[in-house]
Amino acid sequence: MTKKFDAIIIGTGQAGPSLAQRMTREGMKTAIIERKLFGGTCVNVGCIPTKALVASARAAHMARRGGDFGVNIEGPIAVDMKQVKARKDAIVKQSNDGVTSWLKNMGNLTVFEGHGRMESSNTVRVNGDLLEAEKIVFNVGGRASVPNMPGIEDVDYMTNTSIMEVDFLPDHLIIVGGSYIGLEFAQMYRRFGSRVTVIEMAPRLIGREDGDVSAAVQRILRDDGIDVRVNASCIGLARRGGQVAVTASCEPGDEDIVGSHVLMAVGRKPNTDDLGLEAAGVETDARGYIVVDDTLRTNVPGIWAMGDVNGRGAFTHTSYNDYEILAANMFDNDPRRVSDRIVNYGLFIDPPLGRVGMTEAQVRESGRKALVGKMLMARVGRARERSETQGFMKVLIDAETKKILGAAILGIGGDEVIHSLLDAMYAGAPYTVIQRAVHIHPTVSELVPTMLGDLRPLD
Repeated sequence: MTKKFDAIIIGTGQAGPSLAQRMTREGMKTAIIERKLFGGTCVNVGCIPTKALVASARAAHMARRGGDFGVNIEGPIAVDMKQVKARKDAIVKQSNDGVTSWLKNMGNLTVFEGHGRMESSNTVRVNGDLLEAEKIVFNVGGRASVPNMPGIEDVDYMTNTSIMEVDFLPDHLIIVGGSYIGLEFAQMYRRFGSRVTVIEMAPRLIGREDGDVSAAVQRILRDDGIDVRVNASCIGLARRGGQVAVTASCEPGDEDIVGSHVLMAVGRKPNTDDLGLEAAGVETDARGYIVVDDTLRTNVPGIWAMGDVNGRGAFTHTSYNDYEILAANMFDNDPRRVSDRIVNYGLFIDPPLGRVGMTEAQVRESGRKALVGKMLMARVGRARERSETQGFMKVLIDAETKKILGAAILGIGGDEVIHSLLDAMYAGAPYTVIQRAVHIHPTVSELVPTMLGDLRPLD
């Protein structure tokens, strides 16, 4: 017997539960389907647990630096990885329990635990039940992508998901992939006490960033004792005496990197390969992402896709914004669009990178006249007070409109300070609004107006 609903949501990541709440409040009889963990990637194996681990790693790092601040700590600093994991697990459980309880006690919502597959454009089968609705929304997220590298099937390796179960200290962690996820784990485990090597095929780390940002990040990691190998032209893996040997170069004579554990951090892919999308006629692109328009509608009327699975954003904050866009158009007669969104994200190493808008390379490619301001964090009083002077701030301005085109803040508080620039960009305000503002002393933000007062033409 078919169970009829007004709407079906597949997946309980960042966007799904909020949409379920809005739909039920609008009087819609709604079903939500979750095959595994309520809350999705961010709550269970993404942002929340990784940032909890980052906090533990920073505590260990600062304890070792106690002498720099006149604080004498007797004996070597020891990291109890079982306790580190237990703390992380407790934080995750609180978030997971919260989402689970919220959904299971939501009025007018039916929760189905199982794998949902489309059988037509308006029906989904889960655990033998056939659900039908005029509105269906995908919020199924993505997972780690593991390329078919030579020897990959012969070795044990971890992904960002499986490494969450680690409650011991790897002797030598080799990380394949020098981008955002890989670098956070690299610094984290180095601070826990592991030897760490990062292997990246490209000429530099985090290749989507400007060269000066990549170079500064690499210096930060090397200062922490992390070995970085870029231009890894021939990556292959093999077992060697109970360990893993990773080849990073095609050049004869170059030695393999031998470690105790390997983390594959080379990208993500959408969870679309077992959704029955063909039966529903839903279009995907060459990488498997569900194709959506500017309001998150698929090519099939009555079907939408939110979050990582639509390829329009790979972050928790963009997923939640997808919910806001869909709800605004569906219920509020408010024509919000994905294209209204300004690119913004963070790299949560220590110190962090906050990024908004265009990079310097993108500004140059656009051909527009632009101004650039740059300031080393060593000039920032707050950074000197904390003895954390690594990194710099950079901002790009349209020379004609005076509007902010983009910015990067790599340094203490960079992931928070960047929002002052982001808010001005959303307001469409000229950079002079921030330049003339009086900021609190002593903070990192107080040097943003100073930087904006010292712009030069972008050559």
